[in-house]
Amino acid sequence: MQNSYESDLKVWISVGDLHHKMLWLRQKELAPLGITASQLRILRLIEGLGDEATISAVAKAVNRKVDVISRQTMMLEKDGFIERSKGKPKSRLLTISLTKKSIELLKIAKHSNAMREVLSVLTKKEREQLDLILSRLSTKLNEHTSNQIDDWSP
Repeated sequence: MQNSYESDLKVWISVGDLHHKMLWLRQKELAPLGITASQLRILRLIEGLGDEATISAVAKAVNRKVDVISRQTMMLEKDGFIERSKGKPKSRLLTISLTKKSIELLKIAKHSNAMREVLSVLTKKEREQLDLILSRLSTKLNEHTSNQIDDWSP
């Protein structure tokens, strides 16, 4: 019988391995579209936030520091996927909006054969259970990270 540490470690390593493989597969699928999985995630968040999309709102949603998201949005703007603009003339607050290019890309990227194929091994009930388990783990991890995910110092 495995002790608790070995059992925990096995789960921890399995989750990390799954994340790595799923991200690699999604990156491979998105490469022809000229966008990364993390860029696509930001575009989806901007789409969901609508008029409320700001760098700080996106940073909060992905549990990253504002400067990290600011750099990513500068690259997205450079690549023509978003427009960053000041809400009011003297405001420092930048609002973010999607361009026609990114709206079209989001329509195409919603059709992921890789995700569908990988997840097809699960029944509907198993997917619901997995979603619940992952949500519980995420909630617990949020207690420990609290927007410090980019700070790797001890």
